[in-house]
Amino acid sequence: MATRKPISLLKGKGDIAETYPDEPTRFVEEDVDPFILWCVKKNSSDITIQSDRYVYNEINGTLYPGTIRPLDPADIAVFLSKIYGPDALARLASGTDLDVSYEIRPDRYNRYRFRVNITAIQSRGRDAVQVTMRVMPDIPPTMEDLNIEDDIIRAWSPRQGMVIITGPTGSGKTTLLAAGNRMLLERVHGCGKMLTYEAPIEYVYDRIKTRRSVIAQSEIPRHLPSFSAGVRNALRRKPNIILVGEARDTETISAAIEASQTGHLVYTTTHTMGVANTISRMISTYEYSEREERALALMETIRMVVTQALVPKRAGGRMGVREWMRFPDEVRERLMDMNYEKWGGEIQRLIPRYGQTMQKSAAQVFDKGLIERRHYLLLALSTGSGS
Repeated sequence: MATRKPISLLKGKGDIAETYPDEPTRFVEEDVDPFILWCVKKNSSDITIQSDRYVYNEINGTLYPGTIRPLDPADIAVFLSKIYGPDALARLASGTDLDVSYEIRPDRYNRYRFRVNITAIQSRGRDAVQVTMRVMPDIPPTMEDLNIEDDIIRAWSPRQGMVIITGPTGSGKTTLLAAGNRMLLERVHGCGKMLTYEAPIEYVYDRIKTRRSVIAQSEIPRHLPSFSAGVRNALRRKPNIILVGEARDTETISAAIEASQTGHLVYTTTHTMGVANTISRMISTYEYSEREERALALMETIRMVVTQALVPKRAGGRMGVREWMRFPDEVRERLMDMNYEKWGGEIQRLIPRYGQTMQKSAAQVFDKGLIERRHYLLLALSTGSGS
C-alpha cells in the first residue's frame, strides 16, 4: 500500500504535530491498529476520528491533525468495523450512540486500552460519524500520582455509605476512582470483594498485586443491562465495595442508596460541579412528592463528595483541582433536622470546616504559579462557593 511522506504542521516547534508517516491512500482494517498505536506514541490523550475531517490527536489539551487528508465515508466504515463491528452503522441509524472499550495487543507482553464513544452527526448535509477514543493507561495511577489531598485520602474509605465523585465530562472522575480502587486493593489487609459496574470498563487491575482483595468488573450494557441492574446484582454477591459508574437516573440513585443503607461502601459519579450542586441535583431527579423522603435517605448514606476539574498548567499538561466535603455524623444529623430545600446554603457554609472550596483550591495552585489567572477565575466561580 502506497504511503505519503509525513508533514510537520508546526515547523520549528519540534515534531509534536507530525502526521502519520505510514498513512495509506485508503485505510483498510490492517492499517487501523498501527495508526492508533502511532497516535499513542505521539502522547495523544484523545483521538478524534470524524467524517470529512483529519484525524485529530489531543496532546496536552491542544488538537493536532494526525493525517494528511480528511477521512471519507469508506475510511470511516473501516474504522467503525474494526473498532466496533460490522453492525455499527445500523446501530447508529437507530438513534443511539455507542460506548465501548477497545484493546490493542501488539505482543504478548503489552496491551493498550481505549474508551470509545461513537456518535452519529451531520457533515456536509449527510449523515456522518464522530469517533472519540480516550487512551487509558495500562495500570491505574496512585493517589500520589494525582496529588490527591491528604484529607480526601483519609476520608476515602468509610466503613459504609456513599462516596460521590463529580465533575463535567473529561474531568478525570474515572481516573480518580481508579486511583482510589488501587489504594484500597493494595492495602495491607486488602478490601475484601470489590464489584464494579462501568460503561465501558476503562482501567483494569490485572497488574495490581493484592493478596486479600478480589475485584470483578462488569460492563454496562455488555454484561448487565443498566447500572441499577448492576447494583441489584451486587447485592446477591456479598461484596464489601460496590462501584457504580454513574448515578444518572432515579433508579440508579435509589439502588445506590439502598446498597449503602444495607452496610456496603458505594462509590459513584455524577456530572455536576460543586458539593452543594451535587446533592441538589440528585434530589431533583425525583418527583416532588418523593423528594423529602429520598433526600433524607441520601443524607443518611452520604460520606463524602469530591468535585474535580482539569485545567491547563502553565508548564504544559493539565492538573486536577478539587472541591470536597466530608459528611460525618454531626453534619448529617444537622442537615436532616433542616428542610432539605435549605441544604444548599448550609452546605456552602460548612464546606470550609469539613473540606475545601473550589475557590480556595484554585487560589492555592494559582498562587504557586501553576495555572493562569483566567483559569483561576473560571474555577473560583464554577461551583458557587466562597473561600
